[in-house]
Amino acid sequence: MKEVLVNDAVGMVLAHDLTQIIPGEFKGSKFKKGHVIAPEDIDVLLSMGKRHLYVVDKEDTDIHEDDAAMRIATAAAGKGVRLVAPGEGKVELMAEYDGLLKINTAMLNQLIDQDEIMFASIHENQMVKKGQKLAGTRVIPLFVNESIVTFAEKVLQKNGRLIEVLPLKNLKIGLVTTGSEVYTGKIKDAFGPVLKKKFGDLGSEVVNQLFADDDEDMIADCIKQLIKEGVDMIGVTGGMSVDPDDKTPTGIRKAGGHIITYGAPVLPGAMFMLAYIGHVPVVGLPGCVMYSRVSIFDLIVPRILAGEIPTRGEIKKLAHGGLCRSCEVCTYPNCGFGKAY
Repeated sequence: MKEVLVNDAVGMVLAHDLTQIIPGEFKGSKFKKGHVIAPEDIDVLLSMGKRHLYVVDKEDTDIHEDDAAMRIATAAAGKGVRLVAPGEGKVELMAEYDGLLKINTAMLNQLIDQDEIMFASIHENQMVKKGQKLAGTRVIPLFVNESIVTFAEKVLQKNGRLIEVLPLKNLKIGLVTTGSEVYTGKIKDAFGPVLKKKFGDLGSEVVNQLFADDDEDMIADCIKQLIKEGVDMIGVTGGMSVDPDDKTPTGIRKAGGHIITYGAPVLPGAMFMLAYIGHVPVVGLPGCVMYSRVSIFDLIVPRILAGEIPTRGEIKKLAHGGLCRSCEVCTYPNCGFGKAY
């Protein structure tokens, strides 16, 4: 940035906004940062009391901050993301529809390793709403060299997109509710209605609910029956602890479940189980899912409904951020719960 006489500034790039005041008529920005001074601007600038201006040198290969930010945002945005340019060199990335937010954090780190580029986002693996702001980007200087933007575009287009929103699938859900107290009718089932609402809020439907005693063979038979009926996913409730009379984990194994994890570093939700029988995911849901506002259900089930297969390693990473503070007023997902990175 350098200071020049107004009369010598034609063709140069203004380094800051300039405010014009005409008493009783106008007060506001007359010339914006980045404006290229034209001959007809000189008299206006002099009438504004400007004798000197601060300008920046621009090389022929330089790109203005507005254009640079839009190119970077365009390269970063995947499906379900739209761009909004509110001005001042910034581009915002917004959700086009409700879904699960995914961000390639390795790609993000590589992108912002260039000091001239800024890109900030919310945490991934959370449900977002249509119109929600997901990220914003800009370049730091008023102008950047073409090589900076070209390199950013190559980084962003190398392995898919940096940011996208995955729509949730509308799946048919089967439930197996275990426990002698419910099976014998001593108490009324309270888990089923909770899960019907939770799955319904995510766009899926519970199509059948079966009841089983604390018997591993009966639990396995119920799971097999639901698979024969063509459900896309199974939730098994109750009996998830390590007590000898809790048979649900064994029943899932007997039904042919390939166990991804039994146990999760999440509170509430430590006794969670994720297994697959063929392509059908089976989630063993501990009792906390029934009475907690948020739990392991909210961290894992949306990912499965989006078509992902969470790995044991990914679930273990939830330890950092996996403690719900049970706030008096719940603000999830606008809190640290489940934010593993």
